[in-house]
Amino acid sequence: MRLASLFSGGKDSTFAIYLAKNQGHEVVCLLSVFPKSEESHLLHHPNMAWTKLQSQSMNIPQLTINALSDDPDDELTVLGNLLELAKIQFNIEGLVHGGIKSKFQKDKFETLCSRHNLMSIAPLWNTEPQQYLNDLLDSGFNFMMTAVSSDGLDDSWLGKPILKSDVDVLKNLSEKYGLNLNFEGGEAETFVIDCPLFSNSIKIKKYQKIWDGYRGRFEIVDAELNYNA
Repeated sequence: MRLASLFSGGKDSTFAIYLAKNQGHEVVCLLSVFPKSEESHLLHHPNMAWTKLQSQSMNIPQLTINALSDDPDDELTVLGNLLELAKIQFNIEGLVHGGIKSKFQKDKFETLCSRHNLMSIAPLWNTEPQQYLNDLLDSGFNFMMTAVSSDGLDDSWLGKPILKSDVDVLKNLSEKYGLNLNFEGGEAETFVIDCPLFSNSIKIKKYQKIWDGYRGRFEIVDAELNYNA
């Protein structure tokens, strides 16, 4: 099918595109809703502005829109507007998203797609967390943490590329502190630097770390596509 992808630039939405393409679907556009604030329960917040570089590197056009409220129903209304635009411009038949365990998100997206006569595709649904992280790394995904908000995750994780050796560490932290190993509950946010979908990796030229003692963000201030790698 011709699909749009709900795209945040993080590991889940990017890997969902990768799996959808491997399943034979054609991902013809990216849909990015810029949330009003980090309090959004439905949308990814940090570093959304830099998804434009990922869009360029994947050679998939991106449609963007700003949400005016953190209310999930308002955000879905805005996303619905984007879906209608994507139907007109790209003749899409469905929407792929990176939902894994959140029934709240899955139900919201399925209802939205049904309302707009589209199929909802969730290739990551119910994947086992540790296996999923290993699959990401084995598939050549290079991603970093850009926000943390959980016991057990301190500022040393901000801006850290996740390696194979980190998976066991994160698994132990998950068992000790009860955090979601997929980070789907908002424990952490990620940003994909490189993957098999990219023609060029993302080079971060300038960044800022913000840490309040419990939660923090790695904000990309300046970045570009790396044409020399």
